[in-house]
Amino acid sequence: MSAPPVSALRNLACARCSREEDADRLQTLCPCGGTYLARYDLETARRTLHRTSLAEREPGVWRWAEILPVREASRRRGLGEGGTPLLRGEGLGRRLGLSRLWLKDEGRNPGGSFKAQGMAVALARNVELGASRFALPSAGNAGGAASAYGAYWGVDVHVSLPRATPDAFRREVAAHNARGYDVDGDIATAGAWLAARPEAHNWFFLSTLKEPYRAEGKKTMGLELVEQLGWRWPSVIVYPTGGGTGIVGMVKADAELRELGLLEGPPPRFVVVQAEGCAPLVKAFEEGAVRASPWPDPQTEANGLRVPGSVADDLILDALRRTGGTAVRVSDSDMDDARGWAARDEGIYLAPEAAATVAAAERLKRDGWLHAEDEVVLFLTGNGFKYPMKERRR
Repeated sequence: MSAPPVSALRNLACARCSREEDADRLQTLCPCGGTYLARYDLETARRTLHRTSLAEREPGVWRWAEILPVREASRRRGLGEGGTPLLRGEGLGRRLGLSRLWLKDEGRNPGGSFKAQGMAVALARNVELGASRFALPSAGNAGGAASAYGAYWGVDVHVSLPRATPDAFRREVAAHNARGYDVDGDIATAGAWLAARPEAHNWFFLSTLKEPYRAEGKKTMGLELVEQLGWRWPSVIVYPTGGGTGIVGMVKADAELRELGLLEGPPPRFVVVQAEGCAPLVKAFEEGAVRASPWPDPQTEANGLRVPGSVADDLILDALRRTGGTAVRVSDSDMDDARGWAARDEGIYLAPEAAATVAAAERLKRDGWLHAEDEVVLFLTGNGFKYPMKERRR
């Protein structure tokens, strides 16, 4: 039996100031406030990570071991995260006037959302580095995923949730024996409340992009998509964006796959989708700003989009501009309509955040930014079973 692949993790580097840090110690934000990203010895990785070796590996997150940060092979395990299907969106394609529409259904993940990939890698790596008590604020799915992987690894997890979060998420956190706290306000307020707790110095925080490894897990969404499309990107990726870890991860996937010689063709045009009642990145993009100002009093029924700011706003805005992408806001009513379309046209029951991509594609096609022949991938980031949905007349 062949030896398991070895992680080629080399060090960490700040995405903003390029400061380097030891990857084998627990790390949070750079002193400059930037996000540390994992760097790999890709020349070494390509010796064992290639199309032939990948064809022999099981589907899922851990097939990419050489460019994931977990060093011990015994820790590269979880709940079956990743390996989600790329579906032809024929019904929605006809509705939207897009002849080459794909649906990346991340709702098939453990816990029903894309948060599984990020938390699987973040928990495995940070537990490997010695952390045993974790905390994070969450709009819902991230808290549920962290709680599930905390139970899997036998470590403590503390989650602060805005009081407006649907009860299904509280039940999910409690079921995994994590500690949940209700906080008045939005996710930023919940994060500040959690950080001010007397016991906070005993916790390692898993907040979005404030530690290096959630982005590594989210990166696998891009790695997987490229492989599913025959080692190329689509023309356009439409992505619902709160903290934006997924876009940061997919941009990183693009660079690494190119250096590994596994990718052909140009990068995709990235589309950020946010809610009308909370659209800091859209506003910054429209104004030509490099950074996004925090959104005051965020309001939307899409919990995952009720995020007033992102630590990596500059990275996300740069990705949009470099790839010729754009940013669009959609209303809660648009999302509700799109949930109905996906359910009836494709048989997929979506969370509001996932449906935001459908609503955005409809608007961009109507406005002429998307064309019928564009190859478009909508990231459907979660299923709808934790969310109420308005009844519709037949």
